[in-house]
Amino acid sequence: MDIRVWWPLLDAETRDWLIEHNGEPLPPKVVDGIKAAAGGTTDSQSWANESPHGLQLSDGAVDWIETVANGEDPSAS
Repeated sequence: MDIRVWWPLLDAETRDWLIEHNGEPLPPKVVDGIKAAAGGTTDSQSWANESPHGLQLSDGAVDWIETVANGEDPSAS
């Protein structure tokens, strides 16, 4: 599921963590929050990649969150 769909459904704590730790490996609690917002889907291919350090956001998702964190409209890019 695309980040544009599940982002507004995230709880504030998960959204804040993603902004503050953008690009870092995702802890299980954050992954669970994303999956809950995405309706329980386990398909993370559009927003995350496996790395040696665990699940990490894709480059596109990192850029998207950075745009949101800067108060910009991510759909404009």
